[in-house]
Amino acid sequence: MTTPHVPVLAGELIAYLDPTPGLVAVDCTVGGAGHARLVAERLGDHGLLIGLDRDPIAEQRFAEMAAEVDCDTRFIRGDFVSGLTQLRDEGMTVDLIYMDLGMSSMQIDTWERGFSYSYDAPLDMRMDPDQELTAAEIVNGWDERQIARLLREYGEERFASQIARAIGRARMRAQIDSTQELVDVIKSAIPVPAQFAGGHPAKRTFQALRVAVNDELAQIDEALPVAWEILNIGGRLGAISFHSLEDRRVKRFLAELARGCICPPDLPICVCGHESEAELLSRRAIAPTPGEIASNPRSKSAHLRIARKLR
Repeated sequence: MTTPHVPVLAGELIAYLDPTPGLVAVDCTVGGAGHARLVAERLGDHGLLIGLDRDPIAEQRFAEMAAEVDCDTRFIRGDFVSGLTQLRDEGMTVDLIYMDLGMSSMQIDTWERGFSYSYDAPLDMRMDPDQELTAAEIVNGWDERQIARLLREYGEERFASQIARAIGRARMRAQIDSTQELVDVIKSAIPVPAQFAGGHPAKRTFQALRVAVNDELAQIDEALPVAWEILNIGGRLGAISFHSLEDRRVKRFLAELARGCICPPDLPICVCGHESEAELLSRRAIAPTPGEIASNPRSKSAHLRIARKLR
């Protein structure tokens, strides 16, 4: 099997997850099946790998991978909230769960899906092509205040108001239907010196639109508790994030589980009896090595957090 997806932090994920023969693992975001293959190869013929993804291309990649490994496999088409909820409702418990958040390389490089500002394509950005909401509908249908708030909250874009106003002016002349049209509008709204600092000037706007179209942050908030619920004692949960909005949610969730005593700090002894539910396997987020960044620049912003369930 040949896949354009280069799995990020692959060695680190495998080292901390420690998949071994006979375990049951869940890949919540199959994408190009790069991580899935590495895990599946270690589960052996008595193990089970369950893949979740809402992208039909990911289902194809998973099927190709599944034909070449010894472990049992199962694929659930849907976002990771619905997939994990389905497993919980079936009464399943598992040993390993991991998420590779955001979009995959294959989605970026499939130019016609409109995820990238580097290609001129329809303004789409749907991970699930069957859903209704597209980036074009947001850009052309939402009012300027909604768009500005979206860009600030999901893209952390400091020129959010200026870009929203520029979008409003541009769509009065003609609907904004393509990625290049949107890039041109964004560039017109950002001061020239700022266009050469901090990466491509459209980067944050495209991130914000993609997050909104696919409801990505709400998905993380809803999925993590379900994942923890179905994880066996001693099991491990890991997540690779690519921007601060994702990473903060994972960090906060795992840190809360890892808290021990919750007594007021002025009490001399613990009286709450609260015990940690999780052991953080790394005190800090795990980042890619300089070598990985050099060979795969898209890994630069990746962070891995992983924890073991204690009770």
